[in-house]
Amino acid sequence: MTEQAQVTTLKSGARVVTEAMPSVRSIALGFWVRAGSRDEDNAQAGISHFLEHLLFKGTDRFSSREIDEAFDAMGAEVNAGTGKETTSVYSRFLDNHLERAFDVLQDMVLRPAYPDIDSERRVVIEEIAMYEDEPQDKVHDVLAGAIFGDHPLGRPIIGRAEVVSSVPVPAISSWHKGRYTPGNMVLAAAGNLEHERIVELAESAFGDAIGPPAGDTGAPAVNGQTLRFHAKETEQYHLCLGAPGIPRGDERRFALRVLDTILGGSTSSRLFQEVRERRGLAYAVYSYASQYADTGQVALYVGTRPDNVGEALEVIGAELRRLHDEGVTEEELERARDNVKGRTVLSMESTLTRMNRLGSSLLMGVPLLTVDEVLAAFDAVTLDDVNAIARDFWQPERMAAAGVGGDETIFRRALEAVSPALAAA
Repeated sequence: MTEQAQVTTLKSGARVVTEAMPSVRSIALGFWVRAGSRDEDNAQAGISHFLEHLLFKGTDRFSSREIDEAFDAMGAEVNAGTGKETTSVYSRFLDNHLERAFDVLQDMVLRPAYPDIDSERRVVIEEIAMYEDEPQDKVHDVLAGAIFGDHPLGRPIIGRAEVVSSVPVPAISSWHKGRYTPGNMVLAAAGNLEHERIVELAESAFGDAIGPPAGDTGAPAVNGQTLRFHAKETEQYHLCLGAPGIPRGDERRFALRVLDTILGGSTSSRLFQEVRERRGLAYAVYSYASQYADTGQVALYVGTRPDNVGEALEVIGAELRRLHDEGVTEEELERARDNVKGRTVLSMESTLTRMNRLGSSLLMGVPLLTVDEVLAAFDAVTLDDVNAIARDFWQPERMAAAGVGGDETIFRRALEAVSPALAAA
């Protein structure tokens, strides 16, 4: 535990975590729920995301319009997000609006009334359609399917239109009652606040009724090396390579963050320099990592015109083999370490970033570290640590591949430069 973050577990089982930032005039406050798309079966795909939308549609005390007007009158930001393992509903507001903002937010999260559900069905179905028209977003879910197969981690968070269009209110209400329980929730806040006051507000919202956690999700099924292609007429081919990675709490996450910065997470990274700056083969090329409770993934993306697909993947394949066989240099390590430390410190000047870190970490059992402890963890990353991550997770022969574009043959032919076995999968 840190000296800045304070944690209290209520009688109900809900946990409250706060971090005081006396120099600011705002508070970021969010309800975090251990419920996401990986908890759904195929017939429920999208119910977590749909419920997140419905939380804004009204309660017995506040209509949808009154919710909007309340936050607008405070000059506040209010939003929500659904992930594969969590749902969060949060707001950022001036500190003198704490009681009012909390009252509206807790009523939305804990006591939705589900009025006018059909209009929101149409909104979410339009969101799904919009998402399908964005191949640079779609390809990441195609990759997740290639890595995790039919497991829920391989499905899009946004869900399926046929589920959203037909799921009845009793099923949504049952989903809410089974997962939005105190023992399955964290209230996180950062800003100009007093921990004791946030605890008092939380106690008034949750009461004394003990709410059990919803339970843990089983380990994911990983297919291993797989290729998936989504045929769609586009100006560019949108391509991803990836593999299973590490869980959220894995101590190697600091070395992975440094390696990601070296490979494709910065403008001085190998992929950005070789694919974009030197050869002009793409506007967007980058790498990233995702972590879940018991697994994760590493991945890279490139978007390029059909004529450049072969050369782009040839360059990427060469860079992956060089990374795996030769590792990284001390100079790259130092530059990447300073990069991630700088970005970490700058991001922590935001109350919203701090609240998100507190809520997601406590909910998922990741240690709450001070900024200094995080920086020390990055300083402790060695060349051996980074090169071990490169060897373990960025082997071209063990990559999964995903593509969105007009002709799968072009995609498969280009993949031979990365891995002949993968191209033939």
